[in-house]
Parts: sequence; structure tokens; C-alpha cells
Amino acid sequence: MSERITVLVVDDEPIIRTGLTTILRTQDDLTLVGTATNGQEAVDACAERRPDVVLMDIRMPRRDGMWALAELARRRLLGPGRTQALMLTTFDTDEFVDAALAAGAAGFLLKNSSYEELTAAIRAAAAGHSALSPAVTRRVIEGHLATVRRPDDQELARLGELTARERDVLRLIGEGLSNSEIADRLVVSVNTVKTHITHVLAKTGCQSRAQATVLARNTLF
Repeated sequence: MSERITVLVVDDEPIIRTGLTTILRTQDDLTLVGTATNGQEAVDACAERRPDVVLMDIRMPRRDGMWALAELARRRLLGPGRTQALMLTTFDTDEFVDAALAAGAAGFLLKNSSYEELTAAIRAAAAGHSALSPAVTRRVIEGHLATVRRPDDQELARLGELTARERDVLRLIGEGLSNSEIADRLVVSVNTVKTHITHVLAKTGCQSRAQATVLARNTLF
């Protein structure tokens, strides 16, 4: 990731695009590299400009945000060290929240989020962290706590690749702890935690911290 975080804005509504780009231009560490109006344009722009973060609406005409997310993953353009996807939604009950997180989205934001929440989420996503608005976070956590099932063979096989310490880190990710909180819990440095997280994502095939959270809750709780 460059010193300045590069951001692509994707939304079919001109007023939303204008609002988001205006906010980005007020931040010294964020750089707007372009806008798009649908999923196809988003994928093309990501392939060409390789932004650190794509801020993308879910529901758009023609190719929507979910299609774009899947296509970015298929082309190996999505995930830590590549482009992190922050999805925009109008309602915290959007039916695509869980699917998008499982597919590799770094996080979800409501369109009425404050500019402080928006810019903080972009910085968090660029750093490889999950970025969820409070309302979406509550919904996701409640949904996973209400769902109890046995892990499947594929998930168990992915866990088998981890060291004991990496499993500890994955479990703490599943608890929703930040890197600094994990470091305090394990009595290690934040940089060591970041290294462990990089290994966890690589070994499990997770493309984001949010996806690792889903894996942890399905297997370690």
C-alpha cells in the first residue's frame, strides 16, 4: 500500500458519488483515483488502477456490487495486499451482508455513516482490518451467535494448516478483538500479531479479516 491510500468510488447515484468524492478530497492521506457507476466499470477500474480500497454500492443496475466482488476475487485482485472492498448499503438488514463478507469484502458501511466513520473505515480496510458500521456489526454478530452448526471437512482441513499460536490469533479475531487487543492478550507485539494474521489468511484462503471472522465463528466457538 502506498503512503497515501488510493480509493475508487463506485455508485450509480450521482449525488452519492459526489458526496463521497467531496469527503475524500478533504483528507490529506486519501486520494481519489476514479469513480464508476456499475460493477463492470468497477472491475475494469480496479484492474487498471489497482486502488488500495474500492468503496462500492451493492445494488446497481447492469452489473451490481456482488457480481463485481466475485469477479475481483476470481481475478485475484481482491484481498490484503491487493484491493480491499468496502461495500455500501442503505439498510443494515441488507440480505447481501453475510454473503459479501464471506466472499471477501473487508467491511460494510451504511450510506448515512458519518464522514468520520467513512474515513476511519477506509483506513482500517487499507490496513487489512475489518470495517463494519456499528449497526451492521451488531447484526452480523447476532446472526452468527444465533447460528450453531458443525464445521465442514473443508473448514477443518484449513484449520489443520495453522500452528497453535495462529489458531489462537484466529480465535481472537473471531471474538472481534483488534490487533492491539490481540497483542495484549497474547503478550506479543502488534507487528507479531500482523505477521500471524498474514499467515492465517494465507493458510486458510481467507481474503479478508471479515472472512476469517466467519471461519473462526464456524469452527472455534
